[in-house]
Amino acid sequence: MSTIKPFFLDLTQSEIDNITSTFGDILSSGQLILGKYTKQFEDEFASYIGTKYAVSMNSGTSALEALLIHHKAKGKKVAVPTNTNFASVAAIIHTGGVPVYMDMTKEHFVPDLKILKTIVERYDIDGVMWVHIGGIISPDFIEVVEYCKSKGIFLIEDAAHAHGSSMGGIKAGAYADGAAFSFFPTKVMTTMEGGMITTNDKALADLAKSLRNQGKRDGDFGGLHYDLGNSWRISEIAAYMGLVQLAKLDDMIERRSVAANSIASTLDSIGVNYCSTSHMEQASNYKFIIQFESKKKAGAIRESLKEMGIFCGGGVYEMPCHQHPVFSDISYTADGVKVSEEWCGRHICPPITSGTTSEDILFMQAALRELLG
Repeated sequence: MSTIKPFFLDLTQSEIDNITSTFGDILSSGQLILGKYTKQFEDEFASYIGTKYAVSMNSGTSALEALLIHHKAKGKKVAVPTNTNFASVAAIIHTGGVPVYMDMTKEHFVPDLKILKTIVERYDIDGVMWVHIGGIISPDFIEVVEYCKSKGIFLIEDAAHAHGSSMGGIKAGAYADGAAFSFFPTKVMTTMEGGMITTNDKALADLAKSLRNQGKRDGDFGGLHYDLGNSWRISEIAAYMGLVQLAKLDDMIERRSVAANSIASTLDSIGVNYCSTSHMEQASNYKFIIQFESKKKAGAIRESLKEMGIFCGGGVYEMPCHQHPVFSDISYTADGVKVSEEWCGRHICPPITSGTTSEDILFMQAALRELLG
């Protein structure tokens, strides 16, 4: 029995040979960090997103923390969706901020302006970490940006899922004060491990470069330590792999979109709900979210698909952050996150990747019709 898995490393043999050869050149050069490939990757990524600056980091989590440090988050209340990855909330805590959970809409699994306004009015919010869950940009996100500006609230995009997602002619990562991307192996594009900050703010970019390099502002090597930084650098090897992946990112997204649109068409024909991205010019389709009437139903479908050789990816997320033991002592909790509590456990994400073949699509369509039609 063939299997369809939720992870695919999108590299051809030719690309692997190219990367392997270049890795040897990097090792021979002795320039293992903060060299020409790091700068080229940053420049090309900034150009792709449409921002003035991009600063590479060793992870998306480090990128979030650097953004929060720039905004002096210590002691400040930062709104964040509860249906997000551990790292989003943890970054706020690591930098001394106070997470305040936002709910999501059932339609898109992301917050909207109404939800944000309620949280701001209730808790006197200082900043917002907005997560583009699954690569979905909220339909009213441009209004969210303007609202935050009008209130003097800093706004950070957690774009870990949203490489290439765009709406209103703007790519995720170019809307807010700054954004964080992840290049973890399972993401839309990867550097094995790594992250990136995008911004139009030179002061933020300069601070991020210092923070990643132990607080050295006067150049990449040597110099005095001005900021309480860390060792958050990406390697030259990872940066080169990032260049290879970035060059084919739109093609990888297009292949994901073909699969997602095909699954959506099947679900439309049998009357099953899913989170639509029709309001966007391009969606990364990192996750395709299918909704069910109960947690039991979602679990049963996930298991049935597994028995057929179709392995669903992780949800977004099966359990909201406020229900995890590690965050149990956060005082601003679950009084306004009822949609997340109701729907986080009632969805599945079928295995859509840039490696999904036409045969895979047909097999998944047939399986979904059999189980749900």
